[in-house]
Amino acid sequence: MLQTKDILWGFFYIACAAAIQVQVTPTHREISVGESKFFLCEVVGDAKDIDWFAPNGEKIQPNNPNIQVTRNDETTSTLTIYHADVDNAGIYKCVAKSGDKEAQATVQVKIFQKITFKNVPSPQEFNEGDDADIICDVVGSPVPFIIWKHKGARIQANKDVRYNIMENGHLMIRGIKKTDEGAYNCEARVMETGEINFKMINVIVNVLPTIRARQSEVNATADMGFTTLLACDADGFPEPTVTWIHNNIILQSGDKYSLNEDGSELVIKGVVKVDEGEYTCLAKNKAGEMSQEVGLNVFVQAKITYLNNETATEFDEEVTLTCEASGDPTPSISWSFQNRMFSEGEQASWTRPDQYESHDRNIVVRSHARVSSLLLKNVDFTYAGQYLCTASNSIGQDNQPVYLEVRYAPKILGVVTVYTWEGNPANISCEVEAHPGASVTWFRDGLQLPSANITGVKIYSTPSISYLEVSPESQGDFGSYNCTATNVMGTESKEFLLIQAEVPSPPEIRRTEPFSSSAVVEFDEPDSFGGVPIIKYRVQWRPDGQGWTGKEYDATEDMTRINIAGLTPDTTYEIKMSAINGKGESESSTAVKFMTGPIPSSEVPPIIVTTSMALREPSAPKLEAMVQNQGNTLKVNWIKQDDGGSPIKHYLVRYKPKHVSDWKPEIRIPHGSEHVVLNGLDWNTEYEVRIVAVNSKGRSEPGVLSFRTATEPTTMPGASGSGLSTGAIVGILMVVFFVLLVAVDVTCYFLNKCGLLMCIAVNFCGKAGPGAKSKDIEEGKAAFTKDESKEPIVEVRTEEEPTQNQEGVVPTEPSETTPLTEPDGKMKDDVKTEANNTAAEVKTVPNEAPQTNGNESKA
Repeated sequence: MLQTKDILWGFFYIACAAAIQVQVTPTHREISVGESKFFLCEVVGDAKDIDWFAPNGEKIQPNNPNIQVTRNDETTSTLTIYHADVDNAGIYKCVAKSGDKEAQATVQVKIFQKITFKNVPSPQEFNEGDDADIICDVVGSPVPFIIWKHKGARIQANKDVRYNIMENGHLMIRGIKKTDEGAYNCEARVMETGEINFKMINVIVNVLPTIRARQSEVNATADMGFTTLLACDADGFPEPTVTWIHNNIILQSGDKYSLNEDGSELVIKGVVKVDEGEYTCLAKNKAGEMSQEVGLNVFVQAKITYLNNETATEFDEEVTLTCEASGDPTPSISWSFQNRMFSEGEQASWTRPDQYESHDRNIVVRSHARVSSLLLKNVDFTYAGQYLCTASNSIGQDNQPVYLEVRYAPKILGVVTVYTWEGNPANISCEVEAHPGASVTWFRDGLQLPSANITGVKIYSTPSISYLEVSPESQGDFGSYNCTATNVMGTESKEFLLIQAEVPSPPEIRRTEPFSSSAVVEFDEPDSFGGVPIIKYRVQWRPDGQGWTGKEYDATEDMTRINIAGLTPDTTYEIKMSAINGKGESESSTAVKFMTGPIPSSEVPPIIVTTSMALREPSAPKLEAMVQNQGNTLKVNWIKQDDGGSPIKHYLVRYKPKHVSDWKPEIRIPHGSEHVVLNGLDWNTEYEVRIVAVNSKGRSEPGVLSFRTATEPTTMPGASGSGLSTGAIVGILMVVFFVLLVAVDVTCYFLNKCGLLMCIAVNFCGKAGPGAKSKDIEEGKAAFTKDESKEPIVEVRTEEEPTQNQEGVVPTEPSETTPLTEPDGKMKDDVKTEANNTAAEVKTVPNEAPQTNGNESKA
């Protein structure tokens, strides 16, 4: 057996020596991309060259970096593939050569690429409504196929036309919606290898902004320091940013503008007219941008921009005041002077100017858009003063004064007739109105005052009034005094009369109304006041056959009743009256008799008791109200009734407005008082007053009084004092004219013994001779002195008026009848003493319907 074997090997060796054999190990191999592998080529036989050839047939060179060939020894060679790529796949061939002998062997190399996601961005964003191409680029060998899933479900393009899986594996969604947003699974599979891999892609759908202005138009007011708000609300995805644009400028937060965090609200500070216009609200995100216009209307309050003061001369044909105003809406312009209004009526325009003409046709208003003129014709000195121009629109109004200066010659005012008596100084007032100011000169019988030939006169001046104080010492000091005023415009003169005053005529008692312990005397004022006001009335009374008892009462305007108290019941009395003025006391009136009443039977105890048991509460006092000059001050007089057998200790006063429930604090008045003054009352308000009398037994029933205060007076701009109606002015002028006639007639009577009064005195009164005192003349004087426009001749102070002291009180401006120096003698002191007595008392029946005296009392 061994011999046979050896023989066979011998034959094989001989055969091999004759041929070359090549073997590659391994003969095939699968390589993944990126791996490195080597292959061994073994040659049996004597081979000179061993070479490797690539799949493309080219010989692999030794210097190839990725595929290297290495000759190990005489019989082997190694092929090494580094980092295999799919391009390296194929059949490699090993060829051995020895002379003319050649042998070869091959190896098949398969290269597989794992699934690789090369371009799969996430997230991928699209705008709503766009055709979305969701990218998923996958490589692999063999080529993988793609499956798309959304929300766990496979997308089947054949069932929904909105979806399309493209050849490159991308997913196309036509008209993508916000509901399509979310995670998409791109899954790659290789059937040959069973390999599978996937990527999650987050798809975001952006929504184009929508924007809505809260107000398409916003109104604001300029020049008031106000702020205004413009606002837009924007929606979209992602959340849009909002910017504001005005006049092609993007607005930023700062001194002028303020924006909130998301920019949706724009605050404009300190709005002015130039801020008016269109503002663009722009919302922007990744999907795009949208805008909305917001209009800002800026209104401007009316404002006067031009006024001119004017100067005119009295009797000029016309003068024009001009006022110009700005504002939006266009303002209307009106004029006023004191309490008169002038307006152009309906709003004027450039194409249709308006015109207003006053009733007297002397004042014309012309308006043309924003300009108004006030035309004053036939200029009078009364036109001078402050005119008010008022510009108004729906936003507000502005008014400013303009002044008209009227130059005119002096005009002398004042009472032309002054009454006084020898030894009593009197002031003649020469009130001058003039522009420019006038100088004033006084004359007496052609001589300028003061003069060495004329004594007893002094001159005092204020800017508008010159006072001539005359202290008459004899009949020759009475008569005519001349006041002459002069300025650059002219001269004016006026005669003033100083007339000797007389004592008044006696009052006339009309009737008496007796009670058990008091009586009310009703009387008529004296027919003649003697040229000066009545300051007191003296009332005297006595029981039959006894001495006279008297009391003086301060006189008030329209005083016609006086109450006397402390009388004895069931007694016959005689009463008479006299009047007192600054000159002296009149004769007494004719005495009148009356009888007091008994104590009412209801007040007499039905049984006989001791004196102390017979006492009772007093009867209710009778009340009467008298409104004072202020209009909201009330003087309440009361008349004491039966005292119940015990003296009155005091009176208790309570009062309140009728519309409230709480009474004012109670006022206690001493027993000797017969009136109370209520100050500081509300205007135009109905009040209730209750007054009780208190004696040792208790309180009386209240005397009740109701009254209403006057309406609060108004004052005209630029004027002092209360306004007078046209009728009142005409009435005053008629009275002044009548007084002038009377004064002239009285002067003729005294100086020349002629005139109407002299004729009446001689023919009807039986009077004759110079210096006769006619009652008719006194009537003329009385008519003059009753004129409400005249001032009192002497200084009179009532108890309600504060007495002037010498500490810190500024003296008031002297009147025509107030002496500027203290005269010698006793007369004035007597007058002051009498003027400070208690005020006259006026009766009102207790518990009767309340009555309010509408006349103002005047001192």
